[in-house]
Amino acid sequence: MEHNEISFENLPSAVAHLNNQVEELKELILRKESVSIPQKKTPIDIEKACEIIGKAKPTVYTLVRTRQIPCYKSGKKLYFFEDELLEWIRNGRRKTMVEIEAEAAKNFRRNRG
Repeated sequence: MEHNEISFENLPSAVAHLNNQVEELKELILRKESVSIPQKKTPIDIEKACEIIGKAKPTVYTLVRTRQIPCYKSGKKLYFFEDELLEWIRNGRRKTMVEIEAEAAKNFRRNRG
């Protein structure tokens, strides 16, 4: 429908045109990927960090002192970020025997030639 005048005679085609436009909009909305809004990184204190990683305060202080856990220090206060703590936990994952055997077989085949 190129013109904006709607008369009684062209009402069915105008409704059909609007119906097509609504269907196209529905398809666009359904296809649109959800926009990921970056979450604001809010620092957490040591108590919350202890809850997240499941360790006692003295253990966390030891991990900080030996630089084994990601943290930030402002004055005498320690700060952590939840996503960094979760990544730290993920990086400490131990391989299963099946994974170790598969890796060994892969390295063996690669070294044999």
